[in-house]
Amino acid sequence: MGKYQKRRVIWGLGATVAFVALVLLNPDAWQKIQFTEDANGSSNVSDPDAPLAKDVLEKIEVKGRAPKTGYAREEFYDTWPSENGCNLRQRILKRDFGETAKLDTDNCTVIAGKYYEPYNGEEVEFTEKKQISKQVQIDHIVALSDAWQKGAQYKTKDERYKIATDPLNLVAADASANMQKSDGDAATWLPKNKSFRCQYIARQISVKYKYGLWVTNAEKDAMVRILNTCPKERAVEVKI
Repeated sequence: MGKYQKRRVIWGLGATVAFVALVLLNPDAWQKIQFTEDANGSSNVSDPDAPLAKDVLEKIEVKGRAPKTGYAREEFYDTWPSENGCNLRQRILKRDFGETAKLDTDNCTVIAGKYYEPYNGEEVEFTEKKQISKQVQIDHIVALSDAWQKGAQYKTKDERYKIATDPLNLVAADASANMQKSDGDAATWLPKNKSFRCQYIARQISVKYKYGLWVTNAEKDAMVRILNTCPKERAVEVKI
């Protein structure tokens, strides 16, 4: 099995992520269509009319950046929300570590495991909780500062909270890669792991479409350039 194939199996199946397509017939309703991936990483969609990421991109408004004035993380959320006593950080770690995740006695905190880190494209194994705490961050695929400058500042606090805590917009990532990305958009930063770039761009497009955020001309051009290498990449929603 090649490296690209291995990545798709670990990321798509090992992480037990459920992908569903967006349907553009009604922008206000998300008709969810389950799809899987074959051994070659191709999407097998149950509905041939499910939208391509490039088509969703054409539905997104193109505008210049608004001022960053007033931006603060607290404008989106104060801390990771909890569900059944398990906070969102740990739930994303469990999702992305998949079956390898070893949990503490609280049946929530991930203290060991391995996963295929998407930004660098390396399989990483952790044997202690402190290693995970130090080396893994939960990244917002659409950075919150970027979201703020492209429409989020004009939305309600509740809408911004959803942007910040939607699993679609979250991924367990290498801390140094995440810090390098900072608040960059597709025009200024892309994952070093080229085999993840199509999924990364599709996720950004899906988040921006879902929450009514816009893209800049340079950002759209970068997205189109990546999607030209994978024209069948589809917009997705990710569950945990």
